Amino acid sequence: MTINPEVNEINATYEYGWSSPERYAIKAPKGLSRDVVEMISKAKDEPQWMLDFRLKALDIFLSKPMPEWGADLSGLNLDEIYYYIKPEGFNARSWDDVPADVKETFERLGIPEAERAALAGVGAQYESEMVYHNLKEEWEKLGVVFLSIEDGLKEYPELFREHFATIVPPEDNKFAAVNSAVWSGGSFVYVPKGVKVDIPLQTYFRINAESSGQFERTLIIIDEGAQAHYIEGCTAPAYSSDSFHSGVIEIVVKEGARFRYSTIQNWSHNVYNLVTQRAAVYGNGVMEWVDGNLGSKVTMKYPACYLLEEGARGEVLSIAMAGRGQHQDAGAKIVHFAPHTSGTIVSKSISKDSGRSSYRGLVKIYEGARGSKTNVECDALLLDEEARTDTYPYIEIEEKDASVGHEATVSKINDDQILYLQSRGLSEDEAAGLIVRGFIEPIAKELPLEYAVELNRLIELEMEGSVG
Repeated sequence: MTINPEVNEINATYEYGWSSPERYAIKAPKGLSRDVVEMISKAKDEPQWMLDFRLKALDIFLSKPMPEWGADLSGLNLDEIYYYIKPEGFNARSWDDVPADVKETFERLGIPEAERAALAGVGAQYESEMVYHNLKEEWEKLGVVFLSIEDGLKEYPELFREHFATIVPPEDNKFAAVNSAVWSGGSFVYVPKGVKVDIPLQTYFRINAESSGQFERTLIIIDEGAQAHYIEGCTAPAYSSDSFHSGVIEIVVKEGARFRYSTIQNWSHNVYNLVTQRAAVYGNGVMEWVDGNLGSKVTMKYPACYLLEEGARGEVLSIAMAGRGQHQDAGAKIVHFAPHTSGTIVSKSISKDSGRSSYRGLVKIYEGARGSKTNVECDALLLDEEARTDTYPYIEIEEKDASVGHEATVSKINDDQILYLQSRGLSEDEAAGLIVRGFIEPIAKELPLEYAVELNRLIELEMEGSVG
């Protein structure tokens, strides 16, 4: 593996940059074509309706131009991406059945240990396929379903088809269309009425091959009165060529249900991370997104809550950190369709070394959504003179009886704070790290302890040498 000096320097603090030997059962040629889409569908032995769906999505993708708003995507060469790579030995139910080199990768990432210690179930995706999925027996007995998306299609075809691509259709945007054409891997989750899964489910996504794309599709249905928490983690090796990640997450939160989706995204700095995440929330349901974005070259991600029935509530807590060579264009969407719905957006961003972070958000209240309210809080922290931050709030109110608040602040690390902490025995880097941890604390405290510790550790790695 060869890494040019600039990429090597940018990834200097990135601890997941190693790769494993490439051993694949199928590796599609570079570029996206009808033949590649048909190869994927055939490899998965899909019904005809899914192949038709994929081919229609391909036409939509080819017809849509690249977006001219948001981050600069001119460096993303879609013709140089491998859109499907099937590893040897996948979708194991026993950890012992996972191929040795793939298993070693996830062991180095701590996945088996996390499963034993603190998870109700765990999935692991390697390249284009889920290599492992497991749900603890106590939850299986209660009717909880936690499968690969492919197994969800095969084992629960009616439930799958009822909800698939209804929340994020291929027409939504260019990257939802490419995902719809070549989707592979991801999770299918169903939590029955009244069941409360009190420890998290987790899926971990790993890109290994150079110039590869990962296009997982996750579909989660939380039935009436049910509760669950799902955590997603992501890493990739550091290569000199770019990789492409374009996932789609669709979530249904039914009446009186509550669901939290947490992400700690730590892609290497050669990954374009262009993701569509959306939840449909019904009467008195609650949807919570906790979104951590540290890695990637470019991220464009705006978790959304569509509040469809009275009393529905949505919350997005977002943290983004941009260093040199990175643009984190992240934010949130809260859309009120029904009366007496409510939303909260809290966005924290940190920029250093000419890195750029952007908040891009939408709050929309449709006519008839009486008594609805959303509050938006955007806070940006700049660590040096070269860092940049931007805020792009879109607020559209069509109902007179509604309330929207928006507050934004931009600040720099205060020299007096640094000096005070140094007088208490901390080094300059330690002092800056303490200030940053305090800045992100409202979001870190919402994660389970193990993941909050991991988030703080990743922030500390990114902070090394940032001051002075």
